[in-house]
Amino acid sequence: MSVRRIGELRQRMIDDMTARQLGPQTQRHYIRGCKRFAAFIGCSPETASADDIRRFQLDLAGSGLAISHRNGIVTAVKFLLRVTLRRHDLAAEFYQVRQPRKIPPVMSPDEIALLLAAAPTLKLRLMLALAYGCGLRAGEVVRLRVGDIDSAQAIIRIVQSKGRKDRNVMLPAEVLALLRQWWVKRPKTYDAGVPNPERYLFPSREAAHVSTRQFGRLFRQVARAAGIDKPVTLHTLRHSFATHLLERGTDIRLIQALLKTTTNYPPTAGRGADLLSLPSALRGNGAHPEALRLSGHRAGGHSAAGWLSCLYSGVDDGRDGGKSSAV
Repeated sequence: MSVRRIGELRQRMIDDMTARQLGPQTQRHYIRGCKRFAAFIGCSPETASADDIRRFQLDLAGSGLAISHRNGIVTAVKFLLRVTLRRHDLAAEFYQVRQPRKIPPVMSPDEIALLLAAAPTLKLRLMLALAYGCGLRAGEVVRLRVGDIDSAQAIIRIVQSKGRKDRNVMLPAEVLALLRQWWVKRPKTYDAGVPNPERYLFPSREAAHVSTRQFGRLFRQVARAAGIDKPVTLHTLRHSFATHLLERGTDIRLIQALLKTTTNYPPTAGRGADLLSLPSALRGNGAHPEALRLSGHRAGGHSAAGWLSCLYSGVDDGRDGGKSSAV
């Protein structure tokens, strides 16, 4: 097959993905998976056979790749066959491997306190506090803009995150205090001329904002400095946020609305059923600010904000209560 023909097929697939509004990262993963398939069979995917697909899946099974990675490659090739090439017969030959269900690691409140205390800079401490105190993903933290912070209603608006979903999350007073400190010290030269609401909270000299890879690297350094030897990642902070809410009696349906997830966290000792009724605002597409405050103000402090109040009492962050018109 000629290079020109390969380029045409690749462009057709990119056009199909763009028309279906697949994100740039998803498109890169799909292209990479299809390149692996084409390299394995040694010819164009247009001429692939059912036996090629069988051999390819056996090769994936013996490759040592994680199940999620293997399933991602399969999804990519199925898209090429089903959408771009219209080969539904071959797409049906692929199968997904079921992943084992594992309970994610969770950090204790003491470990969270050690982590925050070990953060060497105000910037990093704020990023970690946002990930834990608001239950944010790493990508949501680094992409926060000033306009996403609503200090009057004590909420943060997460715009078009995973699954292209918006949601509102609680904004603990301790995190807001850190935000105001950071706004004073935040570098202003990286995005001079950009209106305040459009400015990223964590700009970078090399790019528009800090990357998730850099954030993850800093988290690992701080975790080692804090003496945490569990196999933790940045996403562990999100799991810890949900688990600590659950342990303090928050209704799991409210937690799911805050996280915009259907993850079922296991029951914990001493937790009764339906301690909080699900506000009607949470049954719709977004969480109402008043509903977000239910866990903190109407359930005796059963919230991650309650944990943060305890945690920050042992963390010397040098807060001065400074105000800022931006946040």
